Amino acid sequence: MTEQTQLAAGALCRVVADMCAALRPGLEQQTAARVDQIARRLTGPLQLAIAGRIKSGKSTVVNALIGRRVAPTDVRECTRIVTRFQYGTVDRVEVVRTNGNRVILPYDPDGLVPTDLGVDPADIALIDAHLTSAMLRDITVIDTPGLGSLDAASAQRTRQLLGDVADLAGASHTSDIKPANGDDEGLDAGSETAIAQAEAVLFVLTQAARADDVETLSIFRAYTTPKASSPVNAIAVLNKADQIVADDPIAAAGELAAAQARALEHRVSGVLPLVGLVAEATETGLFTEADAETLRQIVALDPGSRMLLFLSTDLFLRPEIPISVPARARLLERLDLFGITRAVGLLDADPTLSAGELRRRLVGSSGFPAVRDVIDSAFRRRADGIKANVAIAALESLAAGASPHDRMLIGDALEELVARPEAHQLRLLEAAALVSSGTVALPAEQAAELNRLVTGSGPVEQLGLAADPAPAPDALAHAALEAAARWRSFATFGSTPAQSRVAHVVHRGFFLLWQQLQAGRNGGGR
Repeated sequence: MTEQTQLAAGALCRVVADMCAALRPGLEQQTAARVDQIARRLTGPLQLAIAGRIKSGKSTVVNALIGRRVAPTDVRECTRIVTRFQYGTVDRVEVVRTNGNRVILPYDPDGLVPTDLGVDPADIALIDAHLTSAMLRDITVIDTPGLGSLDAASAQRTRQLLGDVADLAGASHTSDIKPANGDDEGLDAGSETAIAQAEAVLFVLTQAARADDVETLSIFRAYTTPKASSPVNAIAVLNKADQIVADDPIAAAGELAAAQARALEHRVSGVLPLVGLVAEATETGLFTEADAETLRQIVALDPGSRMLLFLSTDLFLRPEIPISVPARARLLERLDLFGITRAVGLLDADPTLSAGELRRRLVGSSGFPAVRDVIDSAFRRRADGIKANVAIAALESLAAGASPHDRMLIGDALEELVARPEAHQLRLLEAAALVSSGTVALPAEQAAELNRLVTGSGPVEQLGLAADPAPAPDALAHAALEAAARWRSFATFGSTPAQSRVAHVVHRGFFLLWQQLQAGRNGGGR
């Protein structure tokens, strides 16, 4: 196994893991081995793939998320290979060859995955990059080669990661988890070892989504089945928001992101604007006290020189300006003109700002805090349910290709599992996937209520109540019972058969929440 800090599996993952353990003795050897592979994933971090077109700025997003500049942003050998950034007690790079052997390397002097990997790229399955970053303890970040690359092999690696079965014809290995359509083709051996399939995806867009961007998001969902993957498990960022031509690029980016979110509503849960370059510089420590001092020198320039400085990148580096050209070039590389302009504006408004406070305000202007918050709420907080659902989808796919004996054993175990009260969250996730993907249409208000029930961090959020002042326990229980009654009524009267099936699942979800709240009011039912 690769080095990971093993997580204590959440409640849902434990239920699925226990089911796998109970199943194993009765299964044929090959099926049992694959059940073991599925079960092992339940204790590891969530697998989050960062995907997008070439030059969309994926690596800057990866670096900002990790909090260290480790993913190269220039074109080099390693950017054409799937790179998995995962937690490790010792920083190191492991080049995984297609034959399973590993070559261990240090990061380069700049802290990046090295340019020279010491292995023919054709013989590399993927790169395992180990880091002591706290963020990676519970989420493994997978940087993928860009789609639309002139290098067809690089683009194919990404499609393999996301499960494009058509690109995998002729592969000699099958993945741990078969495609949803039942085809036998799987990932190449290296990708199989690394990820089997991503459990969530952050898609990086620039300006507007292209047809193949939309196709790739659909591939991600189709490969793992709607039960395991849905818009609930996918978000997008509109990167390079500062490059939109408008009087106020960020405001324009917000409007464009909202329009893209509507266009992609059945593929991603939302689209957020982002200035990835500024996010990377401020989150990874690239922005320093020396940079802040250069900015203060720019603020001190006479108005004419300052105005001329910001007309273009070429003029920003004019040698006659009495500020170090290398220092200005460094600023330009770190923040570009947008970030520099924002920083100068902040210092104009408050010359006393420290370098640390300036950095914090620049982070805010980049849009990155919203991206980080969504990853925490959409992925990190729901990792238990996401991983358990992916495991169930994997078991269903495994059963479809197994012997009649093993198929019956796995099918019976899964049927018993989803009937258990503690596993009802899995059925709620499936219902949310059906609604958010457009497979089952619900009125907007009911769709929002289902989403709150699935994604809320506690009863107050799940019930859509105001948190301040905190609702009384009686009010929470009453609201849950009312919600259960509404959904039961909808399931019985005025719904289509598909809506009724979803509504019965949601009704039971609110009823179980009411039971939980009642038990809390009664001292745990004693």
